Amino acid sequence: MSESQAEDALSPAEKVRKFPNTPGIYLMKDALGRVIYIGKAKNLRARAGSYFHKAAETDKRIVNWIGEVADIDHLPADSEVDALLLEARLIKDIQPKHNRDLKDDKSFPYLQITTGEDFPRVNFTREPLDSGVKLYGPFPRAKSLRGAIQVLQRIFKFRTCSLEIDEDDPRWRWFRPCLLASIDQCTAPCNMRIDRETYRRDIHRLRLFLDGKKDVLLKEMNEEMREAGKALQFEKAARIRDEIKALANLNLRGDLAKHAQPEVFYIDPRKGLKGLKRVLHLESTPRTIDGVDIAHLGGTETVGSLVTFVDGLPFKPGYRRYRIKSVAGVDDFASIREVVGRRIDGLRERDEPFPDIFLIDGGKGQLSAALDAFEAKGVQPPTLISLAKREEEIYVPGRSDPIVLRRRAYALRLLQYVRDEAHRFAQHYHHMLRKKRVLGDDE
Repeated sequence: MSESQAEDALSPAEKVRKFPNTPGIYLMKDALGRVIYIGKAKNLRARAGSYFHKAAETDKRIVNWIGEVADIDHLPADSEVDALLLEARLIKDIQPKHNRDLKDDKSFPYLQITTGEDFPRVNFTREPLDSGVKLYGPFPRAKSLRGAIQVLQRIFKFRTCSLEIDEDDPRWRWFRPCLLASIDQCTAPCNMRIDRETYRRDIHRLRLFLDGKKDVLLKEMNEEMREAGKALQFEKAARIRDEIKALANLNLRGDLAKHAQPEVFYIDPRKGLKGLKRVLHLESTPRTIDGVDIAHLGGTETVGSLVTFVDGLPFKPGYRRYRIKSVAGVDDFASIREVVGRRIDGLRERDEPFPDIFLIDGGKGQLSAALDAFEAKGVQPPTLISLAKREEEIYVPGRSDPIVLRRRAYALRLLQYVRDEAHRFAQHYHHMLRKKRVLGDDE
């Protein structure tokens, strides 16, 4: 019996034990050799093998069809991001019957690239436009897609905002970019830091990657780098070299669990931001929001969290954790002063812009503590507000009465989402420290 025949004689459960511990796609087939289910994995052996453990017999998601599986195969991928894109393409092409929900259900997420704008935008959507866009998907998992967008944005530096940017409008030269430009994850066409032709070339590269043409992309980029070097355009050549290196190292940075974003189902971010402009009497629609929360560890240790939202959505690379150093015992006000003060120092050191809105979890006292931190640093605060949990009242400096919005108001829902995400992140850090303390592993 040849090696291939011996391989074919193995059961699916035996076959997956020979799968590599690397990213890829697994394809489950019935007795007629038809692909009935496709999935992606960061670790093929572990993920595909989980379908054949005893616990899978009671898994409601697969129990009705796992018995149909007579064979299993796999396709390797360079990274988890590559695997996610390959999975979406194969599901769309093959349409396996147990992935059938993805074929017609418009509630599944897509990656959408606008095509009719001077500076195309890239965004996650569950309601794709019918024209003027290039769509990729649908994708089985929303969080994985959000994580992939953030990983890819580090390489291709595309914009994800909803701004309508016209290259011929000189007013954009005076526009203040958001923090994505400061951390080199966007080339800031909103400030005319990149011309239309160069930006659209970057989008062309992104589309080649999304279409699975990485080899073509790398060949184009290497040729462009050589031409730039010959023309003594060393800065351009260095930038392309760094992008090539980032693509080559995608498997090292493409951990979707690390970059996965929380899901937003109950708010419209754009309406929420427009609502905040109105109720807070802002000159322009806010784009960035920082949210701060404090958590206590057994009444003895205090931790702080800071989450960042860009255009109404969580931006995980902007999240920060703080182990409170200057406060003895439980003192929320002093802890807020420390967290806000350290945030101010960090933004200054990295030369990043301050958020449009700084949201504190709490009432008047917590708001005053945050204001004290700005005054102590000699910094004029951005729009600084607090949100009190019980009545969901919004407090603003210099105003005695709180702002009370309808419970279903988009602006309030967005603030609640930022506040709740800051609380979740603080509690997560709290639990990490508690686990370390129980195990005797001091930070």
